[in-house]
Amino acid sequence: MSASTAATPASGDKLAEMLERINSLTRSAEEAPVRRSPQIPPPPIVPTMVTAAPAVHVNPEGSASNGAAAGKPPRDRFIPKEPQSLREAGLNESEVEGLILKYLLARGEGTGRDLSNQLRLPFSCINDLVVLLKQRHLIAYKGTSMMNDFQCVLSELGLERARRLAAHCTYFGSAPVGLEDYIASVKAQTLESQHPTPDKLAAAFGDLLINKRMFDRLGPALNSGRGMFLYGAPGNGKTVIAERVTAVFGETVWIPRSLGIDGEIIRLFDPMNHVEAPIEAPGTILDDKQVDQRWVRIKRPTIVAGGELTMTSLEISENKATGICEAPLQLKSNCGTLVIDDFGRQRMSVDELLNRWIVPLEKRYDYLNLPNGKKVQVPFDQMIVFSTNLEPRDLVDDAFLRRIPYKIEVVDPTPAEFHELFRIFCPKFGFTYQPKAIDYLLETHYARAKRRMKNCHPRDLMLQIRNHCRYQGLQLELRPEYFDFACETYFSIV
Repeated sequence: MSASTAATPASGDKLAEMLERINSLTRSAEEAPVRRSPQIPPPPIVPTMVTAAPAVHVNPEGSASNGAAAGKPPRDRFIPKEPQSLREAGLNESEVEGLILKYLLARGEGTGRDLSNQLRLPFSCINDLVVLLKQRHLIAYKGTSMMNDFQCVLSELGLERARRLAAHCTYFGSAPVGLEDYIASVKAQTLESQHPTPDKLAAAFGDLLINKRMFDRLGPALNSGRGMFLYGAPGNGKTVIAERVTAVFGETVWIPRSLGIDGEIIRLFDPMNHVEAPIEAPGTILDDKQVDQRWVRIKRPTIVAGGELTMTSLEISENKATGICEAPLQLKSNCGTLVIDDFGRQRMSVDELLNRWIVPLEKRYDYLNLPNGKKVQVPFDQMIVFSTNLEPRDLVDDAFLRRIPYKIEVVDPTPAEFHELFRIFCPKFGFTYQPKAIDYLLETHYARAKRRMKNCHPRDLMLQIRNHCRYQGLQLELRPEYFDFACETYFSIV
């Protein structure tokens, strides 16, 4: 009895000592400063939209550098940061609530993470809102899912509300980005901050034959970042040159999937005109950042509008059946190139187009009318290339020509350049370059016929010969008689 009684105080002392040690360790952990790896600085507090991290500097050529080892890919000039709240994303609860209800109306049910993926917002941003919708009896929980998630369905009250919202607009895709954030992104990625060098032009036009005189005129025009006329006879490659302009700048850009302006949602990302550029492989700066999924990384856009161009294409268009708005061409081409091909032959008159753009071309901003009647100012920041077979002075007046200071004529090739075009194209079509056969072609079908040479002729004639040889089972050769056959069909009415 005495032995057990004696042991009790000792056990109590040990227990008290152990508790004291635990409390001491806990206090030490709370008071101790947080240790970080010297290679990883503490994350800064940043707004939703930022340009590249402070360690990134833009060099004179316009590419980004952070002192990393040579060979690593450059950092993006602008990176949209993942928001930590709806307020940081520039959204209010009503906007997101409408998207959630319309999604559940269309799909029937979905987990919280399904909603997060659909709206391109972090789960933490919408989790509290989903709970609030449950408390307001707009949605109900059908069952549980993984990771403390729930399967959500619309209640009767929610179903009625969703139908009312869908009657106005059926859109339930990515949550929109605010206009202010979009304007900041265009300013950070503008072409005017790029200054292409002769080396960049040579790389972009490397597989095209461009004489030095024209090459020297293209460089300053592209450095202006504004616009130019490419004019000359058809067949000399004006459209091809215009489509290569964007490659001179050689960067990707970030654009919002959709814009939210005063309650209207406007789709900006267009898979028909934009080429998505996925984030690079591990080892780049984007691994260290959480990117806002409402934005998409694309190649600098090159949008070509030909004879189908109308005034409707230059304004926000609304689908009356769905209520969804589509951005105009000039908005989709921001930070890239907009090519007006066959200028002067559009379905809209030249005067209409000039009157529509004469102010934006000078001021670098445009005004668009929203479906609700409000007019908003948006960036007009792209290289405009007018490609035409007609003389610019015959199309437009002096006031407009002044706003497009660069007028570059695309001329016919010389005989030496014609030979060089055949030399370039022969390996691509499986031929061996034959100078004597080309001389025969020039003498017989150009000099005697008083026919103008065009840059497209070598390619087109070789295609004719190749198809003839394949049909007849002949060896691919450039022979005088084959040129006779090709020219007879190709120039039959020319």
